[in-house]
Amino acid sequence: MKLICPFFLTAFLILAGSCKLFHKDNTESQEEGKTSRHTSITAATKVDTQAIEIPAISSGDMLIAHTGYALCYDISYHNPKWVAWSLTREKLTKRVPRHNDFRGDENIPARDRIEKYDYNNPVYDRGHMCPSGDMRYDRQAQSDCFYMTNICPQIKELNQTWWEHVESATRRWAQREGTVYICCGPIFYDDTPERSLGRNIKIRIPDAFFKVILSLRQGKEKAIGFYYTNTNDRQTMDFAKRTVDEIERITGLDFFCNLPDDMEERIESQCNLRIWN
Repeated sequence: MKLICPFFLTAFLILAGSCKLFHKDNTESQEEGKTSRHTSITAATKVDTQAIEIPAISSGDMLIAHTGYALCYDISYHNPKWVAWSLTREKLTKRVPRHNDFRGDENIPARDRIEKYDYNNPVYDRGHMCPSGDMRYDRQAQSDCFYMTNICPQIKELNQTWWEHVESATRRWAQREGTVYICCGPIFYDDTPERSLGRNIKIRIPDAFFKVILSLRQGKEKAIGFYYTNTNDRQTMDFAKRTVDEIERITGLDFFCNLPDDMEERIESQCNLRIWN
């Protein structure tokens, strides 16, 4: 027995250690799977991160590609973090009908998916980030821009007046410049009272919105930013204009990061609405 007991004791310790190691590895694997479920999307929705309009990507960003535009989704606020697309003169020559088919985005897990009926507050519109008017060159692009991942709660006055003004201006600029690159999205401040809406899911109401626009017309490269509060206030484009650098400071995002550094630094410090008009 004196010879056998040490043997069995050693075997027991090895087996126990193996079980403990297996449990640790299995737990870590489950945790990794849990994290990735909330921070990434399937390869089918891969975004071209080298496209001019795409801002710098952060670790854990949830990226989704749809016909005509791409977005980064913030599942904690149930809003896009940003939406980006390019608009060309050629795209504006085609005008398919507006779809109005607001619907949930199946790229988002069902328990976190916003549906049309979740916008149940009469004060706020379903505000497009990538607008329907920019996506009328293709039936699929027009339909895809009505995914709720492209929508934010916007005060009616802002959505239907001041935000619409900059959307219309961007289309005019695309006609003149040939191509413009656009990125926009909501802004949330930690030091303001949290507002939300939603029937089944709590959708955070943004405090403000940004939009940045770039033209690379040879010899006349330029960029401009806009900042709008999510209020009923009068906000003309001249009032809302900002440099892209200012919008970067507000949002913490790095726009047009795929440009050469010297060009990026030069044009992102501009805020001259006259050279666009």
